Amino acid sequence: MKKIIALFCLGLSFVSSAQIPSIIPIPSQAVYPSGKFVLPAAISISGPSEAQLKVGYATLVGKLKSATGRSVTLKSSGTASIQLQIVNNAKLGAEGYEMQVNAKGVAIKANKSAGLFYGIQTLLQLLPKEIESKTVVKGVNWSIPYAQITDTPRFAWRGQMFDVARHFFTKQEVKQFIDDMVEYKYNILHFHLTDDEGWRIEIKSYPNLTKKGAYNVKKVGRFTTFSKPEPNEPRTYGGFYTQEDIKELVKYGQERFVNIVPEIDVPGHSMAAVASYPELSCTPGANKYEVISGEPFIDWSHGHPEALQDNTLCPANEKVYTFLDKVMGEVASLFPYEYIHMGGDECPKNYWDKNPEILALRAREGLKNSQEVQAYFVRRLEKIITSKGKRMLGWDEILEGGGLPKGTAVMSWRGIAGGVEAAKLGHEVVMTPNNNVYVDLMQGDKAIEPPVYKTVRLADSYAFNPVPAGVDAKLVKGGQANMWSEQLFNYRHLQYMMWPRALAISESLWSPNENKNWDNFIGRVEDHMARFDVADKKYAPSMYEAIVNVSKNAKGELFVELKNEISGLQIHYSFDNSYPDQHYPTANGLVAVPKDAELLRVVSYRGNKMVGRTMNISRADLEKRAK
Repeated sequence: MKKIIALFCLGLSFVSSAQIPSIIPIPSQAVYPSGKFVLPAAISISGPSEAQLKVGYATLVGKLKSATGRSVTLKSSGTASIQLQIVNNAKLGAEGYEMQVNAKGVAIKANKSAGLFYGIQTLLQLLPKEIESKTVVKGVNWSIPYAQITDTPRFAWRGQMFDVARHFFTKQEVKQFIDDMVEYKYNILHFHLTDDEGWRIEIKSYPNLTKKGAYNVKKVGRFTTFSKPEPNEPRTYGGFYTQEDIKELVKYGQERFVNIVPEIDVPGHSMAAVASYPELSCTPGANKYEVISGEPFIDWSHGHPEALQDNTLCPANEKVYTFLDKVMGEVASLFPYEYIHMGGDECPKNYWDKNPEILALRAREGLKNSQEVQAYFVRRLEKIITSKGKRMLGWDEILEGGGLPKGTAVMSWRGIAGGVEAAKLGHEVVMTPNNNVYVDLMQGDKAIEPPVYKTVRLADSYAFNPVPAGVDAKLVKGGQANMWSEQLFNYRHLQYMMWPRALAISESLWSPNENKNWDNFIGRVEDHMARFDVADKKYAPSMYEAIVNVSKNAKGELFVELKNEISGLQIHYSFDNSYPDQHYPTANGLVAVPKDAELLRVVSYRGNKMVGRTMNISRADLEKRAK
């Protein structure tokens, strides 16, 4: 920031703050002198002939041609409208870049192809929003504001987790997910490939994993409330990726500087595996188990998971370790990145507590309880994964029971506590706290959002800081947004849940923490929403809608407090069943709910323009919230 201020002091002429480009994630250092470079009628691009830049060049050329309708030529050297160059600049590292836009054109410099690729993403954001159009847009001033940018990432691990196990997404949709990621400089795809509802990766040693384990009964409604499938209902819903598909996706990611981390979730979350190979269980009756279709089979009323059907691999069964050795061997050969994620989360142990084979294992190995049984399993799995030339990564439950091998990395999801503990023990950490980065959760009021058990608002995601106080920053690899798919039935809804929260998380992972500013960020988000409109990309308007708090006084009278998540809005409401607009009462402080009112309607306005959606909350709902 001091460097930015110093540049202002040089006496250069700068654009007003209202004209500062809306780049997300915000660059490390940037100044914007007055002026714009106008794209010529014939656009030329020059840059190094690097195979890794093929996709970056194609993206830039394709968007310029499609939206502007102008000719665009690509050459390996010489002067050009847009010039890319490999340099040797220690401060840029492997992913950083410098960009200068002036009267001569655009110059992007980086040490590595990855830096040039990220510079291209920033350049596209500097162009008018119409650059997102797939057809020619006339009447646009195709210009780029003058800029001097030096930009490097804060963290090396900038991830998004994609759960394709609960609901299957096609290979083409996974590619689209990768394309959406890289626009905002994410570089890790955590690929959740197995769970109770489906096994999504071909394992040649165990063909039944995909022959049976990849399919369940199609249900429509709310996950975990579905009726139990009838015996005659067809089990045809789902799918899987062949090993050739996986190779294709890995290559697709690499071409966009995305590494894919596979997750094989064990020992819990394994019903698809157990239904396919019942001998992996040591529970009588497992041979009758079926892949879960979204019906309830875990009891959470005790504060921890208790299984109604045993969805675990049996740690006392040697066949399990033979199975995992072969599975991890095939997985390791398909994914070149250094990590394999083994899950380890939410493993119910009520069947283990009374199983003779588990009890015998405990006596033999000196294990005091079932938690130590899981720790025993984790240690054995770590040896398997290490033997395949990979490092193990797991959810923070793998810390429980003790003895976690030092080389294992921990992904902290139940808040940051697991990450703090892991770092203190010397483990590398990826921060994924559910209070900030679980983008499958509701992002606004439950009266209007698709129902999930919890809300994570845009402000919560923007508040994400992967390095909490007292933790050695060197051990924090970074963080990621997690997209679980229990309630994702199609890609359009996935986009709705992802954006704009993934914008906030990208800024937490790329940009210096001191550069973050909530009000400034919201302005940039709105500009990117306009870009999404051009691109026909779905997103949520939840940030405009009121935060509703309900209370009750000693007399039993109800009061509501209606607050904004972002500044500059007015909240209007009605209790008389009519639809409020900007002429209705404005919410200020506590609002008394009339004795006979049955419905609260709430809208948000910016001046005379309604933003967001109308919220309808019944009196019965208000009463529940007041308890």
